[in-house]
Amino acid sequence: MASIAESGEPIINLPSGGLACSSRRVSGRDGYCGVDLRSHKYKWWLALVAMNFTMPGAASAQVSTNLERAPTLTIDRYSEDWSSLADSSKRSGHWTEAFKYIPLSDDDTVYLTTGIEARSRYEGYENVNWGSLPDDDYAWHRLMPYADLHIGKVRFFAQPILSAITGTDRPKRPVDTTGADMLQAFVDIEIAVTGDATLRLSAGRKLVSLGGGRFIDTRYGPGVPLAFDGFEAILTGEKRQVRGFYLQPVDTRSGDFNDRRSREDAVWGAYVTQWLDPTRRTGLDIYYIGFRDRNAVFDQGAGRQVGHTFGSRIFGDDGVWYWNAEAALQRGTFAGHRSQGWGIGGETGYRFRNELLRPEIAITADVVSGDGNPDDPKLGTLNPLFPRGKYFGALTPVGPRNLIHVRPSTAVHPHKDVAISLTGVAYWRQSTGDGIYALPGLLVRSGKESDARFIGKQIEFAVAWQATPQLNLTASLSAFDPGQFIRDTGPARTIKMVGAQSTFRF
Repeated sequence: MASIAESGEPIINLPSGGLACSSRRVSGRDGYCGVDLRSHKYKWWLALVAMNFTMPGAASAQVSTNLERAPTLTIDRYSEDWSSLADSSKRSGHWTEAFKYIPLSDDDTVYLTTGIEARSRYEGYENVNWGSLPDDDYAWHRLMPYADLHIGKVRFFAQPILSAITGTDRPKRPVDTTGADMLQAFVDIEIAVTGDATLRLSAGRKLVSLGGGRFIDTRYGPGVPLAFDGFEAILTGEKRQVRGFYLQPVDTRSGDFNDRRSREDAVWGAYVTQWLDPTRRTGLDIYYIGFRDRNAVFDQGAGRQVGHTFGSRIFGDDGVWYWNAEAALQRGTFAGHRSQGWGIGGETGYRFRNELLRPEIAITADVVSGDGNPDDPKLGTLNPLFPRGKYFGALTPVGPRNLIHVRPSTAVHPHKDVAISLTGVAYWRQSTGDGIYALPGLLVRSGKESDARFIGKQIEFAVAWQATPQLNLTASLSAFDPGQFIRDTGPARTIKMVGAQSTFRF
């Protein structure tokens, strides 16, 4: 079961917040913030949490299986297709339809789609980095309008972003705000090929997510999402899609219109999806991802890394059961020596669709390799590249390197517009010879001072309310209780987090 925090297939398709750094080399201090929940000035945030329980929803929730609101609003926005609105008989009269299909020619070959996202998210943290860093709290704000112009088989897509952070005096991180900048700007052309297949060629700046988001994703949860500059070629047939790409992540900067593609990182490869049913809800992925990082950082040291990741994923959703399992093998070089890592993970869940409150249960688990011997120049830690911004939940103090994690979860739906979830997580080091890492890849605690494997356990309570088809409110409470490894390597207080978010999107 996907949590209400960011995931590939949420229970309710809600945007969510996240805590992650915009660069894998941002300092660990940038990864956490804190708040004293007993302070009076935060009581109105807790009231917002309570409001999600007491106020009923007013419109149907944007559920992943909802067939009444096609197309579903997406995170990347460009994958939405509103061309059906050219037929007036398919219009419902909803006020947003006037913005979704704006004809610019008599023959409907030229049209414009527009939309916007306005989001504010509060996050407060106590005992940052288990007490080694000052508490902090802040609110992220962002406005992301977009325009999607179709001229026959050619498309021009643009999405600027206006972002800010309030409530904190600490230095602003790139993930906190980029001022005003261009988040997405690309052109693509669709070419008909043999049979019913089409080839789409794309160039420019885009939000990109592959599969379950374990290696390349949008980092949607933090204040500033992660975009890539580059090229894509996507061949789509009735049962198969083949995607080739060369991408460089965009380095976020605090000034206006100064974000630039990274000179240090690049990814390239091919991603193939074979759908196993006509609805495309069940399928098999096979992929190759090559990457270059001129300044990769591990417990073993820092240096240039070039790697090649080969993986496969099987996924499905029959409306009751859903599943997602993935395995990857990584080979390459680090600092002039061999590197090899691996990872395996999966999720399976079950929906009690006909029971009171429509409960869901699920379990997720990952095993991600770490380095077995820091004195051996061969690196054994898997590099997850650019994973999704909320990998384990709203509170994610560790990332998917040198990690074993098990996460059971449950959710109920007291109203068709409301989802409430409770999640528990336990974390261990896969290798006691390696440290633990933040989500962006920075080393959080070295493994050289402890032989303990257990990192700690976490609990998270979250609620989401789809107040209207365009407006949703979410809130979460989380706590991470440190285990023996954290106690051996520094301060070991319980991390506490509160989050609240409002998102308007059409």
